[in-house]
Amino acid sequence: MSDDEPLYPLLFEPVLKDYIWGGRNLAERLGRDLPPGRVAESWEIAAHEDGTSVVRNGRFAGQPLTAVYAALGLSLIGANNAWAQARGKFPLLVKLLDARDKLSVQVHPNDEYALAHEGNELGKTEMWVVLHAEPDARVILGVRAGTTAAAFRAAITAGTLERHLHSIAIRPGDAVCVPSGSVHAILGGALIAEIQQNSNTTYRVYDWNRASGGHARELHIDKALDVINFTQVEPALSPPHVVEERDGVRRLLLCRNRYFTTERVELASGAVYSGACDGRTLEIWGVIGGHVAIGGLSLTAVQFALLPAALGPFRVVAGEEAVCLRCYVE
Repeated sequence: MSDDEPLYPLLFEPVLKDYIWGGRNLAERLGRDLPPGRVAESWEIAAHEDGTSVVRNGRFAGQPLTAVYAALGLSLIGANNAWAQARGKFPLLVKLLDARDKLSVQVHPNDEYALAHEGNELGKTEMWVVLHAEPDARVILGVRAGTTAAAFRAAITAGTLERHLHSIAIRPGDAVCVPSGSVHAILGGALIAEIQQNSNTTYRVYDWNRASGGHARELHIDKALDVINFTQVEPALSPPHVVEERDGVRRLLLCRNRYFTTERVELASGAVYSGACDGRTLEIWGVIGGHVAIGGLSLTAVQFALLPAALGPFRVVAGEEAVCLRCYVE
C-alpha cells in the first residue's frame, strides 16, 4: 500500500454468532441473507480474536479489519485512541443483537479488573440502541433499592435473584447506556444495535436454568460479585439531548463515556451533514432508517461504515428522510 493512496469509508462482511437466545430477525426484519438456524449476533465492525469482520469494498476488500488496522494504525483509529494503539488493539466493536429469548443476567468488568484477571483482555462499557421491540420487551439494568452484595449472592443460591433485578420497558429508538459494573440483560423480544469496547469479557450471574448442548452454561459468580456496581440503583433511561439542529440535520446525544460517544443523526430528505475526519478519531456511521450516501457509498438500513481517522472531509447525503447512528471517540 502506498502512503499517498487515499483512504475511503470501509464496509464489512459481518461475523455471525449462534447463541441459544438468538432468532431470525436479521433475515425477517432486516432482509439479511443468513445461513439456516438461529443467529444471535452479527459483529458488524469487529477486530477481536473471537471474530474479525472482513472488508468488502475498495483496495482492502477481502482483508480482515485486524490486517487493515495493522497496516494503517493511527491513520485508521485516530490520535484520541493512542491508548489502544499502544496495546495494538482496535478500540471498538459494533454488533447487531437478535434477542428472540432472554440473555443471561451478566456484568462486565472495568479495564483494571479485566487486565488483572483476564490476561490481555479489556473490560467492557457498552450501549444499546433499540431497533425493534415487542410490546412487552424489557431490559434489566441495575439493582433494586436495598440490594447488597450478600443479599445478591444469597438470592443466586436460593433461585430468587429476580427480586433484586431492576427492569425497564423498552421501545424502538430507546438508547440504553451500560457502563462496566452494570448488572444487565435483554429480556427477549428485541432487535438491538450495540456499540462497545472491543472486548468479549462477560461474567454470567444467572442463566434462567437453561442448557446449551445438554449442559448448563458456565456462571462466574465470584468475579461478578467483585465488579457489580451495587450503587446503580433503579436507573432510568436518559432521554436524548439535542446538540445541533440546522439545515434539515438534527443531532442528538445518546451516550458519552471515555471510550466512545454516540449520537443519533436525523436527516430530512436531501439534507447534507458535512464532517471531517481530521486525524483525531475514526467515525462509525450506521444507517438505521432510510437511505444515505457517504463518500460514494450507498447505505440503507441497517448498514454500518467505518470512516478512517485520516479520511479528511466527508458528506452524508440523505436520499430520503434518514436516521443514522454516529460514533466517535473524544
